[in-house]
Amino acid sequence: MLVPLGRALRWLGTVLVVVRGPGRERDLLVQSLKAALAALLAWLVAQVWLGDPMALMAPWVALVLVQATVYSSLVTGARQFAAICVGALVASGAQAVTDDNTGALALSVPVLVLLSNWRRFGDQGIYAATTAVFTIASGTVSVEAVGHRLGQAALGAVIGVAVNAFVLPPVHLRDVRENLAALAREAGEVLSAVAGDLREGEWNAQTAVGRLNTAKRLQDRLDALRSARGWSRESLLLTSGWLRTLHRAPTEALPSEDEDERLGRVTGHVTALTRSLAVAADEERSAAVPDPEVLRSYGKLLELLADSCHAEADRLLGEKEPGDPLLDERTDAAMRELHTALQEGLAQEAGQDAARTAVLGTLVLQAENLWADLNPDARGR
Repeated sequence: MLVPLGRALRWLGTVLVVVRGPGRERDLLVQSLKAALAALLAWLVAQVWLGDPMALMAPWVALVLVQATVYSSLVTGARQFAAICVGALVASGAQAVTDDNTGALALSVPVLVLLSNWRRFGDQGIYAATTAVFTIASGTVSVEAVGHRLGQAALGAVIGVAVNAFVLPPVHLRDVRENLAALAREAGEVLSAVAGDLREGEWNAQTAVGRLNTAKRLQDRLDALRSARGWSRESLLLTSGWLRTLHRAPTEALPSEDEDERLGRVTGHVTALTRSLAVAADEERSAAVPDPEVLRSYGKLLELLADSCHAEADRLLGEKEPGDPLLDERTDAAMRELHTALQEGLAQEAGQDAARTAVLGTLVLQAENLWADLNPDARGR
């Protein structure tokens, strides 16, 4: 009883997500309905309008060619049509030579499966072999029959690409913004966790290594951002002008690629900072642990930087007005005060322990780099 109820609740949650607003779930629903529409249209044209009693190839090809972007639909369509042509011709030739279905399968399918690995076919090469099976199973070998099958494939390709291009053409822009915001927020969470450790005196080798491993996982989010950026570029190909207007895609709101580079640098600074703290906490690698009071001040500075990361995430998602500064005057003043205190601590350490001075200097430099990338107005002050 509980299992069906849980499934029903999950389905209800998915439906609510789709209804609430744009998102991956709605994109998936739209793409699925478009693929079904393309297959149905191809079937109606081939079976009802053209009167083909075996209208299989057209809806099959149309269904497959409703891809994530119009560009990929065209590329996939060209590769698939080429594979289908090769499969139909090779199968028909094998059937003509052997005059036996089993012999034709044994002769053609191994060759076509091997040929399906040809890189020019991409991931569509397997359709050469499956087309051969359909061709041989139909039992009809003639120039007219082969031409008929290829015509069906071309019809399905045209309908599939047309439906994808003209019915809510897919334009993937939202993932870029969401991944940028998630990258900023996750970087802020790492900084906030490290700041808490330093303020509460729970900073040790084990904790520092754990924070470093968490920071390293930011690279996965950065990779996802780069992938999303690639999808957004591809989705804008061949959808310019009135096609993009049809989808009402807010292309002007897409964050620039400079944002990717800037937050990529932030990710690198956070990873480098946690690595420096992990090295300083490891007694086998460094005996130059900075003064606890100085580390507490550093923790306060990291907390402010974490707040800046969260504010950046809110700005990217439109939860703050674009004109708002990344750091308000009060936060900026507090950061400067803490920075001055750290500089004074650095000057005091310089007269006592050169190794400890080097560690603290590295930490201050990495915090300055973070501040500069999170708040470009801070540069040159």
